[in-house]
Amino acid sequence: MKTAILTDIEGTTSRIDFVHRVLFPYARERMSDFVRAHADMPAVQAAITDVRADIGVADADLDTVVAALLRWIDEDRKITPLKALQGMIWEEGYRAGDFTAHVYVDAVDALRRWHAAGHPLYVYSSGSIAAQKLFFRHSVFGDLGPLFRDYFDTTSGGKREAASYSRIATAIGRAPGEVMFLSDIEAELDAARDAGMRTVQLLRADAPPPSRGAHLTAARMTEIDPERRG
Repeated sequence: MKTAILTDIEGTTSRIDFVHRVLFPYARERMSDFVRAHADMPAVQAAITDVRADIGVADADLDTVVAALLRWIDEDRKITPLKALQGMIWEEGYRAGDFTAHVYVDAVDALRRWHAAGHPLYVYSSGSIAAQKLFFRHSVFGDLGPLFRDYFDTTSGGKREAASYSRIATAIGRAPGEVMFLSDIEAELDAARDAGMRTVQLLRADAPPPSRGAHLTAARMTEIDPERRG
């Protein structure tokens, strides 16, 4: 049975600064108007309700809700209703052609090769599932969506919690040891390893992350052998 590959996005398949310099500012600039203009949409209503629950103010007005969302953006918080609303705003931007998602050349090459070889590919990112799908559907290399079997976000749990990776393994019908997780963040890799997954840390030259050498490392995804053990 071919190893299943679960990959992070930022710093792994794609440049970190695309999210921080393009996507986050785009959503921040439009967040207030978007929430007010679409407050009657069921998906936006649900996100607003979740924001109110998170801040502990059940009857918070839209000014208070928007202020919390903007604060979370500035703090780079991984909060589910924020990610959901950002994804809705980014969808408008992608469809309007305001930007396309950055993906490393080596990531595209590796993902295509692994897919062709029969390795099932999955994504696990703090961005919403909808945002992940948009990201790969509107990449600089065209629609990469067909490469992936499924996507996971913080509804599966935090990325630094071992239980999240156990849930994902169960969801895809694999034992954790049959899954390889790729990320640039060592704490995420620690959690995946604690759940029983194999791990590789991406040490990108343009944004090398801190590393204690606790995991296999690679500078490019094309260096990774999904069947390598140890």
